[in-house]
Amino acid sequence: MQDEQEDRDGAAALITLRKRLTDGLARVRLTKTQLAAQAGLSRTTVQLAFQADAPIPPSAETVAALARVLRLPDNELLALRRTAAGGSAPVRGQGQGPGKIISEWNPHDLEVHPAGPAVRGDAIGGMRERVMPGYVFRAHDRVLADIVQEAAQGQSRMVVLVGSSSTGKTRSCWEAVQPLAKERWRLWHPFDPTRAEAILDGLEHVMPRTVVWLNEAQHYLGHPRMGERVAAAIHVLLTQPGRGPVLVLGTLWPNFANEYATQPTSGKEDPHSRTRELLAGRTLTVPEAFDREALRMAAILAKDGDRLLAEALTRATNGRVTQDLAGAPELLHRYANATAAAKAVLNAAMDARRLGAKLHLPQAFLIDAAVDYLSDQDFDELTEDWAQSVFADLTRLVHGKQAPLRRTGDRPKRRPPASPRPSTVRLPEAATMFRLADYLEQHGRNTRQAQCPPASFWHAAYTHLTDPDALCRIADAAQSRHRLQWAHHLYHRAADAGSKDAFSSLAWIRENSGDHNAAEELARQAARIGDARALIEFGWSRELSGDDDSAEALYQQAFASGDVRGLTSLALMRQKVGDHDGAETLARQAIEAGDTYALAYLATMREMSGDYESAQALREEYGIQDEHEAFTRSASGRAVVWSLLRLLATSGDLDIAEPYAWEAAAAGEDQILVDLVSIQTESGDYDSARALALRAADAGYARPLLKLAQMREEAGDHASAEALYWHAASAGKAYALAELARLRRESGDLDGARALALRAADAGYASPLVELARMQEDAGDHDDADSLYRHATDAGEDGEFLSGHLRDRWPYGLDPDGTPTPPWS
Repeated sequence: MQDEQEDRDGAAALITLRKRLTDGLARVRLTKTQLAAQAGLSRTTVQLAFQADAPIPPSAETVAALARVLRLPDNELLALRRTAAGGSAPVRGQGQGPGKIISEWNPHDLEVHPAGPAVRGDAIGGMRERVMPGYVFRAHDRVLADIVQEAAQGQSRMVVLVGSSSTGKTRSCWEAVQPLAKERWRLWHPFDPTRAEAILDGLEHVMPRTVVWLNEAQHYLGHPRMGERVAAAIHVLLTQPGRGPVLVLGTLWPNFANEYATQPTSGKEDPHSRTRELLAGRTLTVPEAFDREALRMAAILAKDGDRLLAEALTRATNGRVTQDLAGAPELLHRYANATAAAKAVLNAAMDARRLGAKLHLPQAFLIDAAVDYLSDQDFDELTEDWAQSVFADLTRLVHGKQAPLRRTGDRPKRRPPASPRPSTVRLPEAATMFRLADYLEQHGRNTRQAQCPPASFWHAAYTHLTDPDALCRIADAAQSRHRLQWAHHLYHRAADAGSKDAFSSLAWIRENSGDHNAAEELARQAARIGDARALIEFGWSRELSGDDDSAEALYQQAFASGDVRGLTSLALMRQKVGDHDGAETLARQAIEAGDTYALAYLATMREMSGDYESAQALREEYGIQDEHEAFTRSASGRAVVWSLLRLLATSGDLDIAEPYAWEAAAAGEDQILVDLVSIQTESGDYDSARALALRAADAGYARPLLKLAQMREEAGDHASAEALYWHAASAGKAYALAELARLRRESGDLDGARALALRAADAGYASPLVELARMQEDAGDHDDADSLYRHATDAGEDGEFLSGHLRDRWPYGLDPDGTPTPPWS
C-alpha cells in the first residue's frame, strides 16, 4: 500500500512539475528551441522535460537550468522533482546489474564528441553543460532505429556502426537509445580498470533491458590477449535463453572493421575468428558526409535557431558537417594551449583572413608576420628551427581530420591533347602555402575584432602577398585603423599589382587632403584600367559644391572610360537646371548604353520637383506592371513595392502585407518588415509588433527588433526597450550593444556604458567608444579620450566623426603599436 501511495504521489508531483514549467514557458513567450538555447540544454532534453507521457522526471540539473530561464522558484521545482523521482517504480527484472538508467547518463560521458566550445547555462559543480546541436536523421539512423525497436520488443540485438573519425557514429547510437530511455532501460559503459577487463568481469552480470555500450569497439574486440574472449562472451549474452532482451551497440573505424573481417592466408593463425563471426551481419556503415537531404534538414534546424549547426554549415565543405562540429572544440583547445610561437603564427593567420587576405597564406608571410606577436622573452627563446617545429605541430590532425593549419597546393592543370604545349621556360617553384582551419578563422573574427595587428604583420603583407585585391583590402584595414603610413604603401603595392580599387582609394585620400588635382589624376588612372567609380563620385562631390563645370567634365571622362553612369549623371544635371528635353535625350542614350533605369531616376527627380504628370508618363514607359515583377527588377522597383505594401498596412490589411514583407526580406530588403512593426506599434498593437519583430530576429532580420526597441524608448518605455536591445544583442547584433551603451551613458552610468562599449567594439562596432571619448574630451580628460580613440581605431572604426578628430589629433597617423607616427612624406 505504501509503495502504491508513493507511486501516486510521484505521478501527481510529475504532473504538477510539468504544469509549472509549461505555464512559465507561456509567460516568458519563448519557443522550446529558444528555451533550450538560453538554458544551455539540448532540445531533446527540453522536449522530454515537457512531454506529458514521458515516465521519467527531468534531472535536477535540467530543472534548475529551466527554472533560471523561466524565472521560477528552483527550490519548489526541485522538491517536486524529488517527489516525482521517488515515486518512479523500478522495472521488473532489472535488478542491480551493471550500468545505470539511460536518462541519468550525460552523452559526453559516453564519448559523444562535444560540438563547439560553447558552454551555456549556470555552472553546476564547477562545470557547465555543453550544448549539442540538433540531430539530423540519415539513412543509417532509420536502420538503427529498426534494430532498437526489435530490442524494445524483446529480441536481443547487436550492431556496430562503422565509419571514419567524427562522422557521427557515437551520436547516432545515443539518439537511437532514447526510445529505450522512456522504457527505463539501463546502459552500461565498461571501461574500468581497462575496457577489455571491465567487459569480461561484468558481462555475465548484465540484466535484461540493458544497453551494452562499446564505443571504439577495437578496445574490446581487438585486444591482443582478450579480444576473442570478449567476442565469445558477447555471443553468449546475445544467444543464451533468459539473458535478453539486451542491445549491444558499438562503433569502429573502417580499418579495424576491415582487419577483423579479413580471412588469414592459408597456414597463418586466425587472430579474429570469433570477432569476425560476431560482427557478420551486425555492422552498419555511417557515411563520411551529409547527402543533399541531410543538408536540407540541417538547414531547416539552423533556420529554426540551431546556431551550432548554422555555423557549421557555413564552414563545412563537401557535406562534412559532423567532422566540423567534432573538430571545433579540439581546434580551440589546440589554439588555447599552443606554444607562444605557434599561437603567434595562428594569430597572424587569423588577422590575415579577417583583414582580407586570401584563403591560402604563404609560409614565408606567416613566419615573418608572427614575430611581433611574441613578447620580448618569447622572441629571445626562439630556436633556429622554431618555424619547422611550429608548422609540424600546427599541421597535426585533430578530430574530424582537421588541423589548425593545412598545407595546400595547386592542382595540376589538365589540357586536352590538341592544346598547345606548356612553355618550357622554367618558372620559380611555388611558395609553400597553408590554409587556416575554418573554425579558427571564425574564432579569430569573433575574438580579435578590436585588435590591431603589429608592425611585422603589415610588413609581411607588403613583402609577401601578391594578390592585388587582397593587398587592397589589407590597405583598407590599415586606413580604417588610422595606420596611414602602412595604408599608403600597401595601396601603392596593390596598385602596382593591378588593383583598380587601390587607385580609387588613393584618389580619395588625396581628395580628402585637399589635393584635388592629384586626386583627379589618380581617378583617371583607375578609369584607364576599367574603374571609373572615383570619377563619378568626384563628379557628385563637385556638383554638390556648386562646381558644375568640373562635375560635367568628370562625368564625361567617366562615360568615355566606359561607365554609363557618367551619361546618367549628366542627364540628371540637365534635369536639375530645367533642361527637360536634354535630360530625357541623355537618359534614353544611357538606356541604350546599358543603364536600364536611367529614365526611372529621371522620373523620381521630376516627382521630387513637383512635376507629377511628367514623372508618371516616364514611369508608364519604364513599365513596372505588378509587385512580383518589381521584386526581380532594381532597388528602385522594390521601393515602389514598399510604397504599395505600406498602403496595405496603413489600411489595415496586415495579413495581406506580411507575406509580401517576408518575400522582400528574402530578396535582401527587410525594410517593409520594419515598416509593419512600426505601423502595428503606432496602432497600439504592441503584442503583434513584438511577436513579428521576434520572428524576424529568429529568421536573421534584426532591424525590426531594433526599430521596435527605438519606438519603445521614444514612448518612454525604457524597460521594454532595454529588454528588446538585449534580445537583439543575444542574437549577435553588435549594434544593440552600442544602443545599450548609449542608454547607460544617458542615464549617467559611465562605467556600465564603458563596459558595454568595449563589448560592442570587440564585436566590431566601436562607435560607442567614440561617443565616450568625445565626452571625456569635453570634460578635459584628454588621456582617457586618447585611450578610447585608440581602442576605436584598433577596432577599425573610421566614421566621419572619428576621422576628423584623428586628423587633428594624429595628422600623420598611428604606428601599429598605437603611438603617433612621426611626420613622413
